[in-house]
Amino acid sequence: MGTILVTGGTGTLGRLVTERLRADGHEVRVLSRRSRPYAADLRKGGPGLDTALEGVDTVVHCATSGNRGDEEAARNLIAAARTARVRHLVYISIVGVDRVPIGYYRAKFAVERLVEESGLGWTVLRATQFHDLVERVLAILSRSPVVLVLAGVKDQPVDAAEVARRLAELASGDPAGRVEDLGGPEVRTFASLARAYLKATRRRRLVVEVRLWGKAYQGFRAGGHLAPAHAVGRGTFEEHLARRARG
Repeated sequence: MGTILVTGGTGTLGRLVTERLRADGHEVRVLSRRSRPYAADLRKGGPGLDTALEGVDTVVHCATSGNRGDEEAARNLIAAARTARVRHLVYISIVGVDRVPIGYYRAKFAVERLVEESGLGWTVLRATQFHDLVERVLAILSRSPVVLVLAGVKDQPVDAAEVARRLAELASGDPAGRVEDLGGPEVRTFASLARAYLKATRRRRLVVEVRLWGKAYQGFRAGGHLAPAHAVGRGTFEEHLARRARG
């Protein structure tokens, strides 16, 4: 088994991917701006990145900085991976990056294209939003006595550990191109997710749906970020919240 490098390996997803790969017996390196001995800033590149990639067979690219710098980071990673003769680049993207016109999604879609045109063997997996992200958003919204959510918008949250398991599986295999999307088990209105969060955290709040305008809102209302035909995840949002409550 060749060495696998996980970028963003200290983040929510990258940490889980690293744990899964190591449990499966792989030699894994973790790259982030502060992790030792393979600390590097992908947006700057440089000797640290070259050192991290030396002798690496596969890269799982989980690092992201929002819509600022992701394309530059991907270019630097791809250039260094070519020099290091990396065999396989696995990239995690988001369902709807080609359908919902927001900056972060555009950046992720642009990175997809860079990966596809890299000249490396590549695999791209798109997943729906993680339970963790939905929980963080609702934690912020519920600070107010009235929880305002987008009217007509649904979501399909998935367990990050299930996405990590799939990425580890893909990293262990050969380049597969664009693979089937990975969606959570349920397509839910955001209002119902908000009520589930409030119940789990024992908060009394009024949930109010509001309508907005613009192409991004219309993209979400149209379900561009959903993958109902690929609802292969098993863990529900309520189960995620219950695990949080236990520990």
